[in-house]
Amino acid sequence: MPCQPLRRSGDLLPAGKFPSASRRSFVRNSLLTASGLFAATTPTRALSLFSGSANLDINELPNEWVRRQGGELHAYARYISALRLKHISVQQVISAHARKKGSVWNTLPVREDWRHMSETLRVADEISVRLGTSVKIVTSAFRSPSYNARCPGAKPNSCHKQNFALDLSFHASTHSVARAARNIREEGKFRGGVGRYSSFTHVDTRGYNVDW
Repeated sequence: MPCQPLRRSGDLLPAGKFPSASRRSFVRNSLLTASGLFAATTPTRALSLFSGSANLDINELPNEWVRRQGGELHAYARYISALRLKHISVQQVISAHARKKGSVWNTLPVREDWRHMSETLRVADEISVRLGTSVKIVTSAFRSPSYNARCPGAKPNSCHKQNFALDLSFHASTHSVARAARNIREEGKFRGGVGRYSSFTHVDTRGYNVDW
């Protein structure tokens, strides 16, 4: 589905909208740490981001892709970890970027677009809360323009290019996932697209609602 995201200054998940303690925590945990978030880190073969959180093990990522990202890899991992997601690991998010189509490597998004993904990840985390299960795999997140052009069926103006979109699978049926996502959206928690496929579900926070 073509994506023409609305530009907006703030998140579409307003504080205080979730009635239960777990949902209030869902919003609270989305706040970013203000200091040291983008600080450079010493490259290691395994980076522990925060105590008690999932580690980013770069041994699990293609060596060439890791080399191409440079210091941005650790910085983006720190950013994702700061969201304090409960049901999606940093490793799952980063691994979705470390892909190659033919001779074209995907990349990480530019820093000014990092915040776009934070909204979508929080929606995905809330889907997990509703379903009582975790994310199985993130099959696609940000796609660079050249990488997106190599993806079969990808639209030239895909929301993946603006870092608004996730394709992901849960330990649940795609029917249940899509229904949970639409219920969350109907409650006013976000505005965006929900697409159901045979093996995964697409969720984005483009700023207006669309289904397929």
